Amino acid sequence: MISALTPAAVEDHLPGLSALLADTVTGGASIGFLAPMPPDAAAAWWRAVAGRLGEDHLAWAAHDGDRVVGTVQLVRATAPNSRHRGDVAKLMVHPDARGRGLARALLEAVDSRARELGVTLLVLDTETGSPAETLYEKAGWTRVGEIPDYALDPHGRPHPTTVFWKRPTGSRPNLGA
Repeated sequence: MISALTPAAVEDHLPGLSALLADTVTGGASIGFLAPMPPDAAAAWWRAVAGRLGEDHLAWAAHDGDRVVGTVQLVRATAPNSRHRGDVAKLMVHPDARGRGLARALLEAVDSRARELGVTLLVLDTETGSPAETLYEKAGWTRVGEIPDYALDPHGRPHPTTVFWKRPTGSRPNLGA
């Protein structure tokens, strides 16, 4: 089951969301954190996310019963000339829940809501050569290019990042008046 996260839902699911983040980082996913990810740091990060949730920052969680097994965020651009654009961020699926289509389901939730909001362009970046890169290609994202040494992996080693874009399903670019 995929559900939208509100600030209250983040607090309700804080132990599961924190464990998901810590386990994802420990599992080697390059999502902006270094290993090991202490539980209190993971909880603090999720509380900060909860404080930003609203019209321009949305998040979803995938649940397996009561357990949080995945999450993703959509961060809308706020500049007046960029309101048509959104960044897909922090797609995580717990290592033991991968291969069940959860990442695609989370991406579909972002896609659907982006279209409803009038977002006509989605962008994201991921570690070059990672399983996520293959996921995005198979899900119809267009590869823009690679940036060398863009981010450190969870062990502190620099890695290149690949940038992708996609139009939400059924959306059309806003070409202005």
